[in-house]
Amino acid sequence: MKVSDLIKQLNLNVISGEKGLDREINGAYVSDLLSDVMGNAKEEQLWITLQVHQNVMAIASLKDLAAVILVKGLQPHKSTIEHSNEEQIPILSTSDSTFDISGKLYALLKQQ
Repeated sequence: MKVSDLIKQLNLNVISGEKGLDREINGAYVSDLLSDVMGNAKEEQLWITLQVHQNVMAIASLKDLAAVILVKGLQPHKSTIEHSNEEQIPILSTSDSTFDISGKLYALLKQQ
């Protein structure tokens, strides 16, 4: 599944990184602890978080993640948006809680 497909199916908002919407998704990782994501997230996974600062994109780039989903309607800092556009890693948002979007994503990925 591509990031663009996920956006449509889960009604996500694209904040930045539009050039990366064709990235393939191969799972997801849920954590708000940056060192945990750095140590355990896998390439092509989505990262679901409430963190909005620039270090999010540094880790997303380091791990070659497919995209970042921000929960609860949170908006990233301006520097995070700039970094997302440079790295072509989309930042998406949802008004859902971490629990709700994780469940929806799990069900969607299990269908494939």
